[in-house]
Amino acid sequence: MDAATSTTTLLAQLATLASCQRAEGYACITARREHGASSVEVPRPQFAILLQGRKQVRTAQQTLELAPGDLFLVTRRCRFDVVNIPDPHSGIYLSAIVPLCDEALAAARTLWNEPLPDAGLALARLPLADHGATLLQWRQALEQGHYTEARLALAALVVAFCRRGHGSLLAAPEPGLGERIRDLVAAQPERDWQSRDFEDQLGISGATLRRRLASEQLSLRELIVDARLAHAMQLLYTTQLPLKTVAARVGYRSLGSFNKRFASRYGLEPAAIGNS
Repeated sequence: MDAATSTTTLLAQLATLASCQRAEGYACITARREHGASSVEVPRPQFAILLQGRKQVRTAQQTLELAPGDLFLVTRRCRFDVVNIPDPHSGIYLSAIVPLCDEALAAARTLWNEPLPDAGLALARLPLADHGATLLQWRQALEQGHYTEARLALAALVVAFCRRGHGSLLAAPEPGLGERIRDLVAAQPERDWQSRDFEDQLGISGATLRRRLASEQLSLRELIVDARLAHAMQLLYTTQLPLKTVAARVGYRSLGSFNKRFASRYGLEPAAIGNS
């Protein structure tokens, strides 16, 4: 079997994730229109398996072009501009997004007993076939509902990525206050968050909260909006919920207000994603 045939077979096997009811903890993204979004934040390490269509990603330091057969690795929290382009024959864009959970990252850190590799860049394009065997073990564990084995496979992938020079996956940086606030909002985006809620959750006074946010040049209101809209982006890609339902789930009573905020943040109308 030549390399092209091997990659095609691997893609077909991984495409079954899209209909796997037990594949929790990952998201299949579909889209039927070409669309881009600006300054999309990915809050934690993850990788994407591009199944159909093409993806273009750009930061100030990097520009990547990805196609089926590529694995798109995000090694740490970052922001980038992205364009997702459906396949010209099927008219579909499809990718499986796999968050690298805390358990898998912690296991990889425990297993690694050598000098840390270079941190590497925030984004990377890797050959999918180089990790095919481990990915198929992960897929099989998910489909059987064996989540312990699935995490072990992810830990093995993290070690393999670090072997390629992406050592920032092994780092466990202390999150800044802004990141902690985003994570709290992301866990309950529909909540009417107030300053006192964060003071209670984080165990700090209002004055300390304001001072530390000012030192990070951040606004509490902007952090809340940013986390809500990021969650909305995920829902728009990974579900077929009506726009009004998506808006409500991220704390917006007015669909018009949600549409305006979303378009201002990403340069993209929510309806343009085309899954609702």
